[in-house]
Amino acid sequence: MLMYAEGLKVYPRNVSKAYKVVLFLAIVCGIIAVFVHLLHGVNFPFLNPKGQIAYQERQLLIFTSLLSLVVVIPVFLMLFFIVTRYREGNKKARYEPDWDHSRVLEALWWGLPCVIILILAVVTWNTSHQLDPYKSISSSNKPITIEVVALQWKWLFIYPNEGIASVNSFDFPVNTPVNFQLTADAPMNSFWIPSLGSQIYAMPGMNTQLNLIANSIGSYNGSSANISGTGFAGMQFIAKATSQQDYNNWTKSLQDSSSVLNDTSYQSLAKPSSYVSASYYKLNDAYLYDKIVLKYMTPGNSFAN
Repeated sequence: MLMYAEGLKVYPRNVSKAYKVVLFLAIVCGIIAVFVHLLHGVNFPFLNPKGQIAYQERQLLIFTSLLSLVVVIPVFLMLFFIVTRYREGNKKARYEPDWDHSRVLEALWWGLPCVIILILAVVTWNTSHQLDPYKSISSSNKPITIEVVALQWKWLFIYPNEGIASVNSFDFPVNTPVNFQLTADAPMNSFWIPSLGSQIYAMPGMNTQLNLIANSIGSYNGSSANISGTGFAGMQFIAKATSQQDYNNWTKSLQDSSSVLNDTSYQSLAKPSSYVSASYYKLNDAYLYDKIVLKYMTPGNSFAN
């Protein structure tokens, strides 16, 4: 048995290999423990879905991550095996300077990625249609419509059917589909509620759609997912899923509000500002959202001036 000396002690060489393996495993376990400690108690909204769309997106994320491990784990295992077996000090490794091809290995490392890409292509095709933001959500409850305007740097929510509006906070009934109509009266932005699902862009002169639903009562943080200037960091809002009765009471209270949103008050509201507190209005113009969209399509529109 080969031996090596360290000071006055002599150890079998295979014992030194065991020490290296134990040291390597200890380092790996230590790194994992540090990450677990740092992430303990941290809430990642997209991993804790509160809506049907967000749940489907989480399942898709988990599936693609596990599928990628089919390649990632063998690659790291092979890396450890190769650097250990074919290191300079290992005299037992076969020396084959003329070896340059293996049909089995070529088929493995070309075939496996091709199969994974094919699976991902099929999954992507199906989920792109299932999770289409324009696609209506099936429910026994009648959907509500909320018109969203991205301003500098705040969010305006208009309820055309209820005759109310709010800034940086909005309510909606639980288990009820919400059809968002989105535009911007400012630089292009992106609307996102991680706990409920997809993000979608809001652009001046354009109308985009997003359908979401909340499956449990709660308050969910929303934000801008697209850098849009100096006040971007303060462009946050709260989405509140409530019972149907609480939602009805909330809309009724705003319909009796003394704060009115019309063309004049909107012009003041649209001025750049950040970290704006939530505010609520009685809507005096049911076509306000349409005017905001059309102002970028009609030169000389008085509403734009």
